[in-house]
Amino acid sequence: MIPIVVMAAAAVSTTSAAAPAAHAPASPGQLFVVQAVPGATYAVSVDGEEQTDKADVGAVLGPIELDAGDHTVRFEPGSGEPMSANVRIRAGGSVDLVLHLPADPGGDPVADVYRVSAKPAAPDTARVLVAHTATVPPADVRVDGQVVFEDIANGEFATADVPAGQHSAEVVPAGTSDDPILGPLDVDLPAGTVTMVYAVGTPTDGSMNVISHQESIGTTNAAPLREIGTGSAGLVRTRQVTIYGR
Repeated sequence: MIPIVVMAAAAVSTTSAAAPAAHAPASPGQLFVVQAVPGATYAVSVDGEEQTDKADVGAVLGPIELDAGDHTVRFEPGSGEPMSANVRIRAGGSVDLVLHLPADPGGDPVADVYRVSAKPAAPDTARVLVAHTATVPPADVRVDGQVVFEDIANGEFATADVPAGQHSAEVVPAGTSDDPILGPLDVDLPAGTVTMVYAVGTPTDGSMNVISHQESIGTTNAAPLREIGTGSAGLVRTRQVTIYGR
């Protein structure tokens, strides 16, 4: 972090005045880098500093503490062209940068940024973000047999607060009751946590899987949540990627 330097000039007045209070330095933020490309291995660096030389699918690097502002993450595969992605870190915030396959089979990997609110959850409640980062058409997410997230396309995500505890989750083709593309999966969501869940891979080659990590957010004194409601969904806010050698 760049230090704040306060410089004082010699007093030339006979009157005295209180010096203005120095501003506290901005809090750093946290970055998680998720490698969600099956069958690939990447060296990963942030702002030129190597984090690992071997990130296989499923690797979650972090938390990486960074100053608030823009940062560059570079992915260098064992074979093929390297790429970089820009990510903006907010003071005191946390963000996931996920490298994954696009919806188009055979397409080049893309990098997407995912954020979720870190405000405390209600008592006995957990927060979950589910992102579609797999090479499959738009899909629904069922939790305990109930469709919670609808029609999520590749690169999109949905988030909701749910009762804490053990849940069963599955991904199914959008608008159908067909067999799951992925799952059912047993998911443990402790109270006062946020869980980031990424569906990855391709059903046709057996690489469908889920990558997740969990952080603490704490709870409030509000009334506890009694049932799972439909979550809120959205597009990824930031996708700034550079493919080298093109």
